[in-house]
Amino acid sequence: MATTPFEVCVKASYTVPNKLGDCPFTQRVLLTLEEKHLPYDMKFIDLKDKPEWFLKISPEGKVPLIKFDEEWVADSDVITQSLEEKFPVPPLVTPPEKASVGSKIFSSFIGFLKSKDPADGTEQALLSELSAFNDYLKENGPFINGKEVSAADLALGPKLYHLEIALGHYKKWSVPDSLPEVKSYMKTIFSKDSFINTRALTEDVVEGWRSKVEG
Repeated sequence: MATTPFEVCVKASYTVPNKLGDCPFTQRVLLTLEEKHLPYDMKFIDLKDKPEWFLKISPEGKVPLIKFDEEWVADSDVITQSLEEKFPVPPLVTPPEKASVGSKIFSSFIGFLKSKDPADGTEQALLSELSAFNDYLKENGPFINGKEVSAADLALGPKLYHLEIALGHYKKWSVPDSLPEVKSYMKTIFSKDSFINTRALTEDVVEGWRSKVEG
Protein backbone atom coordinates (compact mmCIF):
# COMPACT_ATOMS: atom_id res chain seq x y z
CA MET A 1 0.00 0.00 0.00
CA ALA A 2 1.11 3.56 -0.62
CA THR A 3 1.65 5.34 2.66
CA THR A 4 2.98 8.63 1.31
CA PRO A 5 0.11 10.58 -0.26
CA PHE A 6 0.23 10.94 -4.03
CA GLU A 7 0.68 14.53 -5.16
CA VAL A 8 -2.05 15.40 -7.67
CA CYS A 9 -2.35 18.68 -9.59
CA VAL A 10 -6.03 19.55 -9.91
CA LYS A 11 -8.09 22.40 -11.31
CA ALA A 12 -8.88 24.96 -8.63
CA SER A 13 -12.41 26.19 -8.03
CA TYR A 14 -13.34 29.54 -9.60
CA THR A 15 -15.90 30.26 -6.90
CA VAL A 16 -14.36 29.18 -3.58
CA PRO A 17 -10.67 29.44 -2.56
CA ASN A 18 -8.76 26.17 -2.08
CA LYS A 19 -11.55 23.98 -3.37
CA LEU A 20 -11.53 21.43 -6.16
CA GLY A 21 -12.64 22.75 -9.56
CA ASP A 22 -14.87 21.28 -12.24
CA CYS A 23 -12.71 18.89 -14.29
CA PRO A 24 -14.35 15.48 -14.92
CA PHE A 25 -11.01 13.96 -15.94
CA THR A 26 -9.43 15.03 -12.65
CA GLN A 27 -12.39 13.63 -10.75
CA ARG A 28 -11.91 10.32 -12.55
CA VAL A 29 -8.34 10.13 -11.20
CA LEU A 30 -9.40 11.12 -7.67
CA LEU A 31 -12.24 8.57 -7.75
CA THR A 32 -9.73 5.87 -8.68
CA LEU A 33 -7.51 6.85 -5.75
CA GLU A 34 -10.54 6.89 -3.42
CA GLU A 35 -11.86 3.52 -4.59
CA LYS A 36 -8.40 2.00 -4.11
CA HIS A 37 -8.09 3.64 -0.68
CA LEU A 38 -4.90 5.44 -1.65
CA PRO A 39 -3.99 8.72 0.11
CA TYR A 40 -3.51 11.83 -2.00
CA ASP A 41 -2.64 15.47 -1.61
CA MET A 42 -4.24 17.96 -4.01
CA LYS A 43 -2.32 20.90 -5.44
CA PHE A 44 -4.86 23.45 -6.65
CA ILE A 45 -3.98 25.04 -10.00
CA ASP A 46 -5.65 28.24 -11.18
CA LEU A 47 -5.98 27.43 -14.88
CA LYS A 48 -6.63 31.11 -15.67
CA ASP A 49 -3.34 32.08 -14.07
CA LYS A 50 -1.04 29.05 -14.16
CA PRO A 51 2.00 29.20 -11.87
CA GLU A 52 5.46 28.93 -13.43
CA TRP A 53 6.38 25.74 -11.58
CA PHE A 54 3.26 24.06 -12.96
CA LEU A 55 4.03 25.04 -16.56
CA LYS A 56 7.50 23.54 -16.14
CA ILE A 57 6.02 20.13 -15.34
CA SER A 58 2.98 20.51 -17.63
CA PRO A 59 4.02 22.51 -20.72
CA GLU A 60 0.50 22.18 -22.15
CA GLY A 61 -0.90 23.54 -18.89
CA LYS A 62 -3.35 20.69 -18.42
CA VAL A 63 -4.61 18.80 -15.38
CA PRO A 64 -4.74 16.21 -13.94
CA LEU A 65 -1.11 15.39 -13.18
CA ILE A 66 0.11 12.87 -10.63
CA LYS A 67 3.59 12.22 -9.28
CA PHE A 68 4.80 8.62 -9.62
CA ASP A 69 8.31 7.94 -8.28
CA GLU A 70 9.42 11.58 -8.57
CA GLU A 71 8.06 11.84 -12.11
CA TRP A 72 4.97 13.81 -13.10
CA VAL A 73 2.52 11.87 -15.28
CA ALA A 74 -0.34 13.44 -17.27
CA ASP A 75 -3.54 12.15 -18.94
CA SER A 76 -6.33 10.49 -16.96
CA ASP A 77 -6.20 7.36 -19.18
CA VAL A 78 -2.50 6.86 -18.46
CA ILE A 79 -2.81 7.73 -14.76
CA THR A 80 -5.73 5.41 -14.04
CA GLN A 81 -4.07 2.57 -15.97
CA SER A 82 -0.86 3.06 -13.98
CA LEU A 83 -2.76 3.06 -10.69
CA GLU A 84 -4.47 -0.19 -11.68
CA GLU A 85 -1.12 -1.81 -12.49
CA LYS A 86 0.62 -0.60 -9.33
CA PHE A 87 -2.34 -1.23 -7.00
CA PRO A 88 -4.45 -4.06 -8.44
CA VAL A 89 -6.53 -4.49 -5.26
CA PRO A 90 -9.39 -3.77 -5.27
CA PRO A 91 -9.57 -4.42 -9.02
CA LEU A 92 -11.28 -1.77 -11.15
CA VAL A 93 -10.52 -3.28 -14.57
CA THR A 94 -13.35 -3.05 -17.08
CA PRO A 95 -13.30 -5.88 -19.68
CA PRO A 96 -12.26 -4.48 -23.10
CA GLU A 97 -15.61 -5.32 -24.67
CA LYS A 98 -17.40 -3.17 -22.08
CA ALA A 99 -14.88 -0.35 -21.76
CA SER A 100 -16.53 1.87 -24.39
CA VAL A 101 -20.11 1.53 -23.08
CA GLY A 102 -21.62 5.01 -22.77
CA SER A 103 -18.48 6.60 -24.21
CA LYS A 104 -20.35 8.77 -26.75
CA ILE A 105 -22.68 10.34 -24.17
CA PHE A 106 -20.24 13.12 -23.25
CA SER A 107 -19.66 14.40 -26.80
CA SER A 108 -23.42 14.23 -27.48
CA PHE A 109 -24.06 16.22 -24.32
CA ILE A 110 -21.58 18.92 -25.39
CA GLY A 111 -23.17 19.11 -28.85
CA PHE A 112 -26.61 19.63 -27.33
CA LEU A 113 -25.35 22.08 -24.69
CA LYS A 114 -23.68 24.30 -27.31
CA SER A 115 -26.60 24.08 -29.75
CA LYS A 116 -28.61 27.23 -30.49
CA ASP A 117 -31.08 25.49 -32.82
CA PRO A 118 -33.72 23.24 -31.18
CA ALA A 119 -34.29 21.45 -34.49
CA ASP A 120 -30.67 20.54 -35.27
CA GLY A 121 -30.91 16.98 -33.93
CA THR A 122 -28.41 17.37 -31.08
CA GLU A 123 -31.01 16.67 -28.39
CA GLN A 124 -32.12 13.56 -30.25
CA ALA A 125 -28.51 12.41 -30.62
CA LEU A 126 -28.03 12.67 -26.86
CA LEU A 127 -31.32 10.91 -26.14
CA SER A 128 -30.30 8.14 -28.51
CA GLU A 129 -27.00 7.59 -26.65
CA LEU A 130 -28.73 7.69 -23.25
CA SER A 131 -31.40 5.30 -24.47
CA ALA A 132 -28.78 2.80 -25.68
CA PHE A 133 -27.07 3.09 -22.28
CA ASN A 134 -30.41 2.55 -20.53
CA ASP A 135 -30.97 -0.65 -22.53
CA TYR A 136 -27.46 -1.84 -21.72
CA LEU A 137 -27.93 -1.27 -17.98
CA LYS A 138 -31.28 -3.06 -18.02
CA GLU A 139 -29.54 -6.18 -19.34
CA ASN A 140 -26.13 -5.89 -17.64
CA GLY A 141 -26.37 -3.43 -14.71
CA PRO A 142 -26.47 -1.97 -12.20
CA PHE A 143 -22.94 -0.89 -13.27
CA ILE A 144 -21.15 -1.16 -16.61
CA ASN A 145 -19.35 -4.31 -15.51
CA GLY A 146 -22.31 -5.79 -13.63
CA LYS A 147 -22.50 -5.77 -9.85
CA GLU A 148 -19.25 -3.94 -9.06
CA VAL A 149 -18.04 -0.45 -9.91
CA SER A 150 -15.20 -0.46 -12.45
CA ALA A 151 -12.94 2.01 -14.21
CA ALA A 152 -15.57 2.72 -16.89
CA ASP A 153 -18.03 3.96 -14.25
CA LEU A 154 -15.38 6.21 -12.71
CA ALA A 155 -14.81 7.77 -16.14
CA LEU A 156 -18.48 8.15 -17.04
CA GLY A 157 -19.87 9.23 -13.65
CA PRO A 158 -18.18 12.66 -13.56
CA LYS A 159 -19.34 13.34 -17.13
CA LEU A 160 -22.95 12.52 -16.25
CA TYR A 161 -22.64 14.84 -13.24
CA HIS A 162 -21.62 17.66 -15.59
CA LEU A 163 -24.45 16.73 -17.96
CA GLU A 164 -27.04 16.90 -15.18
CA ILE A 165 -25.88 20.26 -13.82
CA ALA A 166 -25.04 22.05 -17.09
CA LEU A 167 -28.14 20.97 -19.03
CA GLY A 168 -30.32 21.64 -15.99
CA HIS A 169 -28.92 25.16 -15.71
CA TYR A 170 -28.55 26.21 -19.34
CA LYS A 171 -31.33 24.22 -21.02
CA LYS A 172 -33.75 23.47 -18.15
CA TRP A 173 -33.34 19.87 -19.36
CA SER A 174 -33.03 16.65 -17.41
CA VAL A 175 -32.78 12.93 -18.17
CA PRO A 176 -36.35 11.85 -18.93
CA ASP A 177 -38.29 9.45 -16.69
CA SER A 178 -38.52 7.09 -19.66
CA LEU A 179 -34.86 6.18 -18.94
CA PRO A 180 -35.17 4.83 -15.37
CA GLU A 181 -32.00 2.73 -15.51
CA VAL A 182 -29.88 5.77 -16.37
CA LYS A 183 -31.50 7.84 -13.62
CA SER A 184 -30.93 5.09 -11.09
CA TYR A 185 -27.32 4.66 -12.23
CA MET A 186 -26.62 8.38 -11.83
CA LYS A 187 -28.22 8.47 -8.39
CA THR A 188 -26.17 5.45 -7.25
CA ILE A 189 -22.85 6.80 -8.55
CA PHE A 190 -23.44 10.34 -7.29
CA SER A 191 -24.26 9.08 -3.79
CA LYS A 192 -21.07 7.05 -3.36
CA ASP A 193 -18.74 8.44 -0.68
CA SER A 194 -15.87 8.51 -3.16
CA PHE A 195 -17.96 10.65 -5.51
CA ILE A 196 -19.14 13.05 -2.81
CA ASN A 197 -15.52 13.48 -1.68
CA THR A 198 -14.29 14.39 -5.17
CA ARG A 199 -17.14 16.22 -6.91
CA ALA A 200 -17.00 19.85 -8.00
CA LEU A 201 -19.35 22.46 -6.62
CA THR A 202 -22.49 22.95 -8.72
CA GLU A 203 -21.62 26.61 -9.30
CA ASP A 204 -18.16 25.63 -10.59
CA VAL A 205 -19.68 23.24 -13.13
CA VAL A 206 -22.06 25.99 -14.29
CA GLU A 207 -19.20 28.49 -14.54
CA GLY A 208 -16.92 25.97 -16.26
CA TRP A 209 -19.34 25.49 -19.16
CA ARG A 210 -20.34 29.16 -19.50
CA SER A 211 -17.87 30.00 -22.27
CA LYS A 212 -18.96 26.94 -24.29
CA VAL A 213 -22.60 28.01 -24.06
CA GLU A 214 -22.29 31.76 -24.38
CA GLY A 215 -19.31 31.71 -26.76
